[in-house]
Amino acid sequence: MRTLSLRSRLLRGLTAGTAVASLAAGLAACGGDSDAATTTDSAASGTVTVGRLSNGAAKETELKVSEVKSISAELPESVAKSGKLVIGVGGLPSGSAPLNYVGEDQKTLTGVEPDLGRLVAAVLGLKPELKNSTWENLFVGIDSGKSDVGFSNITVTEERKKKYEFASYRQDNLAFEAAKKNNWNFDGDYKNLAGQTVAVGAGTNQERILLEWKAKLAKEGKKLTVKYFQDNNSTYLALSSGKIDAYFGPSPAFAYHVTRVAKTPAPTRIAGKYSGAGATLQGLIAATAKKDSGLAKPVADAINYLIKNGQYAKWLAAWNLSNEAVAKSEIDPAGLPLDNS
Repeated sequence: MRTLSLRSRLLRGLTAGTAVASLAAGLAACGGDSDAATTTDSAASGTVTVGRLSNGAAKETELKVSEVKSISAELPESVAKSGKLVIGVGGLPSGSAPLNYVGEDQKTLTGVEPDLGRLVAAVLGLKPELKNSTWENLFVGIDSGKSDVGFSNITVTEERKKKYEFASYRQDNLAFEAAKKNNWNFDGDYKNLAGQTVAVGAGTNQERILLEWKAKLAKEGKKLTVKYFQDNNSTYLALSSGKIDAYFGPSPAFAYHVTRVAKTPAPTRIAGKYSGAGATLQGLIAATAKKDSGLAKPVADAINYLIKNGQYAKWLAAWNLSNEAVAKSEIDPAGLPLDNS
């Protein structure tokens, strides 16, 4: 995922983060993951600062939060004894503001997702340890036990439930981003994607949805071309040059990018939205742990504690994502169906 540029307004808009891309790419080349710098916030300090080092993407906000013994008592013994919560983030090679990206100090992983991980760790009385990796290696880390839980804009799907357990915390809304000069709009019906060329991230929930639409169109004798690029920089260059018609991905990242490029030579716009769980179900983003790890319940209880006591709302507000709030964290809620038609 991508980061903010620190050099120029134009680059900042077009790439949402080329300034640290070379740093992140270097980390990716060294095995596909890295130990991301954490803040000094901890359960012992009683405070967690959200929006820190965001380079203008968030309003820095200090939140009071300490260990809740009744919730930390629910932790699996191995995690409790370790004294830390190892949080997996799929932010390499270059991050995606405002979800997860390297902050303005060019070393600290920031974003709405890492911040919630830090808040949950505080409620659980654990030190947060962030591990940044590629999207694919995020799940490898959870599978292997190198990470306890993923906070990385992971959509709940029925397919993923076969291997993972979930604690939901945010609505999952997808969007199409197109050049402002392009008058095409997604109207909610896959049929109007016929003839379009759309970029999507490999291995993502949105890729699965897009490929199912592509297959349906193929059966009808119509064509949808799906393209893949190494990072956001390459994707947005393709969008601005007309090599692709639209980019399909997380709504928060696209809304942020549209704002950043509004006054550049290559402005974009939101060309339609879609629930991450399909047309008939509100998609949900969730903390993700290995199935039967015993982590979903304490994490869900920690999130519900944050909801009840107000820190959750302040966290979302700091990142301008209040419209994606959920009323409660659910364990293994209904997700994208195996057949999302």
